[in-house]
Amino acid sequence: MKTVALTIDRLIVPASLENADAADFRAYGDLNRLICDEAVGIPDLAPDAAQMLPDWQDDTDSIDLGFVARLEGRIVGMVTMAFAQETDAHAAEVDLLVPAEHWGRGVEQALMERAEEEARARGRSVVQIWSLHRPEEAERMLVPRTGWGRIPAIPLSDLLESRGFVLEQVERNSEFDLRGDAEPQRKALADALAFAGSDYRVVEWMMPTPPELREGFAAVLARLSTDAPSGDMDFAAEHWDADRVVRREARLTAAGQAVSVVAVRHEPTGELVAYNELLIAADRSGVTHQFGTLVSKDHRGHRLGTIVKCANLLRWRELMPLSAVVSTFNAEENRPMLSINEAIGFVPVSYAGAWQKKI
Repeated sequence: MKTVALTIDRLIVPASLENADAADFRAYGDLNRLICDEAVGIPDLAPDAAQMLPDWQDDTDSIDLGFVARLEGRIVGMVTMAFAQETDAHAAEVDLLVPAEHWGRGVEQALMERAEEEARARGRSVVQIWSLHRPEEAERMLVPRTGWGRIPAIPLSDLLESRGFVLEQVERNSEFDLRGDAEPQRKALADALAFAGSDYRVVEWMMPTPPELREGFAAVLARLSTDAPSGDMDFAAEHWDADRVVRREARLTAAGQAVSVVAVRHEPTGELVAYNELLIAADRSGVTHQFGTLVSKDHRGHRLGTIVKCANLLRWRELMPLSAVVSTFNAEENRPMLSINEAIGFVPVSYAGAWQKKI
């Protein structure tokens, strides 16, 4: 009987998707969407190859690499890794992409072995990975160490548990219908602005961020890595300055994506203390993704989260009238932000599990 060997090679990062060596990276984009479709029926959770390529080409702030598994020349899975470049970063972030038709043939085990080997070789002591789950009950439900939320066991979670990963956190993926009645957001915004008072002023722009706002925006972006609830996930505090803001926005807008930012400035200090980002791909009729949203710890309790979310959603309806839905992820223990989402009209559509293993 003929034995077919599994081969695992580095994913080539092409200079352009039109290049002769870009086939695997284009396949990566397709596979990413297929995995999201199989897992939760929402392929648009995943960016396509064109959206991901600029980030992979710039290693300044995070190094991305991937491995491609093949059987008889056919791609049967991939694993990708991201290494934050902060000097005190301990973790390697992993994404395992093995479609259902190839699961259970040893592909997933081989790719995870390769990822953990690479993490060790690069001096990382922690491996992190996320799993996607449908909003349904199952015979075995998993509860994270935070105690907030629960997800149904799936083959990926079984694999991770068998390899010593711990479920640290559950995130809720919610969607908002942009074609519904906007009056509830208008009222919520008006009420929140009145509650916050004159010390807080709304500032809004489309990326790229104006030069005079970059340092202030860098400061509030840095807080996302420290102020956002993350359970016991090992995330290094990110270091931001105006140059890093410019690099990030060049990556985000390189593939024709558009990003609207609504922030709140604290007038007595001049600091930006809250922000919300909405992003859409070059296809302006597609799904909108809510990226970062944060209210600085020192300024919570003034309804600033409601202000930035509602103001950006209302602004987005005018900027991108063809987009029908906004998708966002929030930690289940982040009850203040989830309460805002629920009041605005977001509804849960899937969940994600955040897993971690010390190596």
